[in-house]
Amino acid sequence: MRPESEHADGKIICSLTLIHFIGDFFSSFIHPLLPVLVAKFTLSLTQVGILTGMARVMAFVVQPPVGYLADHYPTRLFILGGPLLVMVCISLIGLAPSFGVLLLLVTIGSIGSSMFHPTVAGMISTYSGRRFGLAMSIFAMGGTLSFGVGPVFISWLVASYGLEATPYSLFIGLAVMAYLFATVPLPREEGLRQFGLLGSLREAFGSVWKPVLLIWTIMTLRAYVSQSFITFLPILYSFQGYSLMSIGLLVGIYTISGAVSGLVAGHLSDRIGFKPIFYGAHFLAVPSIYLLLLVPGNWIYLNVFLSGFFLLATLPLGVALAQKLAPRGKSMASSLMMGLAMGTGGLMSPITGKLADTFALRSVLCAIALIPLVTLFLVRFLPEPGAYESKARMDD
Repeated sequence: MRPESEHADGKIICSLTLIHFIGDFFSSFIHPLLPVLVAKFTLSLTQVGILTGMARVMAFVVQPPVGYLADHYPTRLFILGGPLLVMVCISLIGLAPSFGVLLLLVTIGSIGSSMFHPTVAGMISTYSGRRFGLAMSIFAMGGTLSFGVGPVFISWLVASYGLEATPYSLFIGLAVMAYLFATVPLPREEGLRQFGLLGSLREAFGSVWKPVLLIWTIMTLRAYVSQSFITFLPILYSFQGYSLMSIGLLVGIYTISGAVSGLVAGHLSDRIGFKPIFYGAHFLAVPSIYLLLLVPGNWIYLNVFLSGFFLLATLPLGVALAQKLAPRGKSMASSLMMGLAMGTGGLMSPITGKLADTFALRSVLCAIALIPLVTLFLVRFLPEPGAYESKARMDD
């Protein structure tokens, strides 16, 4: 395994971020189109939860095995094949003749999304030099920014040309993929090939499994809140009479604010550490969400920005912290935080839908908004990675 440079390789970081952007750009089409799909297929809120939860189920099932394989067998199959799969399947959802076909397309597209996330995230530290927190935040920004731009784009496309126009979006994806095929390098060997599954887990997580599990728990709870809001806010706004374009704009603001806060959080984490960022973001997320749910009128645009800003800020930090604690299993660590944590949180989306079918949707979201307060208790036990990095250097 070659040593990692102290200097960042900006070109490769940008290419890896572009993979994240284009893959998630197509994945972002699902949520803003939910009101249209609900009308077309007469979906219940439980079915909405199943549809969006399926994307996270695939992350739950696919990302950990892909993370394991990526740490053992360097290949570009996951990096470039995953985005191709997601863009082809998701671009076809407008042609789905039934809910079953729609669910199948979303499921296969979600498999493609799950294929590239752990490998690409695992490569960031290799090329980030000393600014790992900032580089990981730039990478995460690619995904969150796409979830801001994508909803606006697909809402415009469908509002202008109808649901059947979604396949035209594929031309954008293919143009980007042509560039990525020419610029993205092969992942580096992590030195785990000689170990089996259990041996690899011991090598990667043996001495740090408790703090990694703690980070995963915090990230899972954060993901559940975030997934519940990104899934059901479009439905809530449609009930209130907002247009498809307005809903797409609100979803876009929500996620773009997360891209901004991720950059800020990554920069600050390189200077003051991870825990203060977790404390501040999770604490401020709660009043921001309540303002969003309870204050009507044009204030909704500011409040949706604040909610996304604080709720999404710690996503790149959880991935970065796990990779710092387990540097020999970067793809596996990424799959735990981006796949298993978000997948587990997404698996709970049908629960939110079921509760919303029974009680008022706004009341259910108000209850879920309290969950970040629970994570504040867990954050106090988070480690700063310096001690573990020092121990790892001594062991080497």
